[in-house]
Amino acid sequence: MKNILNQDIIFKGKKVLLRVDLNVPMKNGSITETSRIKKIIPTIKELLAKKAKVIIISHIGRPKGKFVEAMSLEPISRKLASLLNTDVSFNKKIINDIAISEINNIENGSIMMLENIRFNQGEETNDIEFSKKLSNLGDIYVNDAFSCSHRAHASVEGVTKYIPSYFGLQITQEIHALKKITSEIKKPVSLIIGGSKISTKINIINNLVKKFSNIIIVGGMANTMLKHTGSNIGKSICENDCGTLIKQILDISKKFNCKIICPIDVVVSKDFEGLGKNKDITEINDDEMILDIGPKTISLIKKIINQSNTVLWNGPAGYFENPNFQTGTKEILEIISQKSIKDKIFSVAGGGETVAAINKFKKFDSFTFVSTAGGAFLEYLEGKTLPGIKALNQNV
Repeated sequence: MKNILNQDIIFKGKKVLLRVDLNVPMKNGSITETSRIKKIIPTIKELLAKKAKVIIISHIGRPKGKFVEAMSLEPISRKLASLLNTDVSFNKKIINDIAISEINNIENGSIMMLENIRFNQGEETNDIEFSKKLSNLGDIYVNDAFSCSHRAHASVEGVTKYIPSYFGLQITQEIHALKKITSEIKKPVSLIIGGSKISTKINIINNLVKKFSNIIIVGGMANTMLKHTGSNIGKSICENDCGTLIKQILDISKKFNCKIICPIDVVVSKDFEGLGKNKDITEINDDEMILDIGPKTISLIKKIINQSNTVLWNGPAGYFENPNFQTGTKEILEIISQKSIKDKIFSVAGGGETVAAINKFKKFDSFTFVSTAGGAFLEYLEGKTLPGIKALNQNV
């Protein structure tokens, strides 16, 4: 994997097209969460130190090839400048209107951010001519946006065909972390997986069950498992037509000697705003819903994690947005955090709600690696080949 630290790449005076993911949450024009911005800073600093002309390409939202004022990257350019403590010039033009001279006039060791790449019609269609125009703006292309690498877009895949292309530092770190939990595993390895629908995670489970020692299922996914294996889950969120999927999971887990663990006790309420009550899984009434895991399940998870050398976490344990149902998620965070710090286990977490929980409880630095990649993270765990990664491996 050839990245920007390779010594044979000369960056001084070169125009570097740096694709990053700055698709951050915003409210009323203000950025509400900055972890994706902070993750790209090491690559930017490395390129600045090498006196490159850094041209940042990114997107926010889905403007479908049209200008949308609320999706401009200008506020994000200001935030990036603040975090870097350096100037970031902002170019409001779409790619077709940018003159090469504007890019050539950037000083060595400085930054220009281009406007939302998805304002251009050729971006999401991976248009050949648009990819060529984009490549003409730079001398070197660097992808540091793992979270976009499952998209065969012009600024992710197409541009690599026309310009020398390399991995950035963040994307390199992400790939190395994911390899350690999918192909270079230090066993025993355990997966804690949650979310509302087991049908959306079935490919991940089917891929990892062949390699993992334990798969702990929590959240709405656990409700579906419990219902289809004979437990009363009351009015809990679940999928009703997943009998075949559940049988598939249980059969393949037996074949590969992977233990499937579901909650043995839970926290229930009659509504999402209730106080919550601990109950064994055999005691749930028809008018109750499962909103968190209980203390016995937390103890079981702790025992499994303490016996593991590698842990992957994707999906909260319950409705952690309500403090009455956040204990399971918070305790899982604490257990993995302590194990990572004390015993140096390899711990990886990822997925939108998972990252939200990690940020809420201020545990971002407690894992070996936290992925903010979302869809790309999940597709990699499914065993899929990501277009952006494949393109770089072919064109470095």
